[in-house]
Amino acid sequence: MRISGQNKVFLFLQGPHGPWFARLSRMLRRAGAKTLRVGFNRGDRAFWPDRASFIAFRDAPEAWPETFARLIAEHGVTDLVLYGDTRPIHAQAVQIARDQGLTVHVFEEGYLRPYWISYERGGANGHSRLMDLSLDDMRSALARADMDLPDAPARWGEMRQHIFWGALYHWFVMTGFWDYRNFRPHRQLTVVQEFQLYLRRLLMLPFHALERRIATLRIRLSGFPYHLVILQLAHDASFRDHSPFTRMEEFLDLVTRGFAKGAPPHHHLVFKAHPLEDGRVAVKQEIRRLARELGIADRVHFVRGGKLAGLLNQARSAVTVNSTAGQQVLWRGLPLKAFGRAVYSKPEFVSSQPIERFFAQPRRPDTRAYRDFRHYLLETSQVAGGYYSSRGRRELMRQVVDMMLDPMDPYDALTSGNAAPRQQLRIVT
Repeated sequence: MRISGQNKVFLFLQGPHGPWFARLSRMLRRAGAKTLRVGFNRGDRAFWPDRASFIAFRDAPEAWPETFARLIAEHGVTDLVLYGDTRPIHAQAVQIARDQGLTVHVFEEGYLRPYWISYERGGANGHSRLMDLSLDDMRSALARADMDLPDAPARWGEMRQHIFWGALYHWFVMTGFWDYRNFRPHRQLTVVQEFQLYLRRLLMLPFHALERRIATLRIRLSGFPYHLVILQLAHDASFRDHSPFTRMEEFLDLVTRGFAKGAPPHHHLVFKAHPLEDGRVAVKQEIRRLARELGIADRVHFVRGGKLAGLLNQARSAVTVNSTAGQQVLWRGLPLKAFGRAVYSKPEFVSSQPIERFFAQPRRPDTRAYRDFRHYLLETSQVAGGYYSSRGRRELMRQVVDMMLDPMDPYDALTSGNAAPRQQLRIVT
């Protein structure tokens, strides 16, 4: 059966910063589908050049569910497209879409970053179908698949573009405030504060790079055994909606105290900040305070962003809440302690030891089982490419449109033996 967009009406909500959703819409139209976009602020409008298909939502947030249901009926919407499924306007839309039988297409940052994105139907992260699949289920589905597994790239090549598009988006939101007076960001900070943080982060990149090189060099040349803590953004959906912590400080306190109590006295603890950490939470200061309080200030280190691979290659173990970077830990066969809900939180991979005991003698994961899990992801929800660079968007476009038009979602397609051939990743360094 020929893949076609005929009789399909895709309604887009909020997407990644930048032109990705507009490019995706254009390709879907070439396939015969109709596309529409609901915009909630001037930033959404700026990155959607087709005025005829743009629908501005300027009412109070309380009116959104009724408006969304009306749009479905008026335009005959068959498919909902969004980036992330937890921000309030998206969560409400997903529930209504499910009730009315729409197909929900969810994009997210890749479970196998840095050079893959996630495309799923129905939900992502803690709402993903992966949460309910066992390794036996995955191995059964892989019985007909035969693909070489590419190595995980050592870098995420879109960080500067990501920051640039984020700053530009928040500039449009801020300057177009009066057109969308009822808009409420899904994060706690105001739009002006968000823009200031993105701009400061962009301007400080050279200085942070120097600080990072010095800190990393000191760790590499010291020769001490160390455990790596992979930090996330406190406002990230995975941390906010799929973890047992309400504040980042709670996680920092638990890990630092567990290390002080359980780790051998000659071991060190290295906190690795997220590449997009912008200072809205005083992470570095809190880590220093805890280390001084516990008398381990000379054994605790902080590295600001940068590449993860170099630090992981020499680490004894790693700890995170539920960062997708945990997959890089498992790929290297290192012990991993994760506290939140994550698609990789399978008993075969993630340690169930109390944090003190983990630091004392961490247990390694079942690496053979993890290779099967990673293989399953690469055959289903992980798509080579990225949202923020032109090259990454081109890579995505070659595959993801066909996946969206396929009647079966990626997981069912593999199980039935009807999965489309996957594009081989070309790693450029």
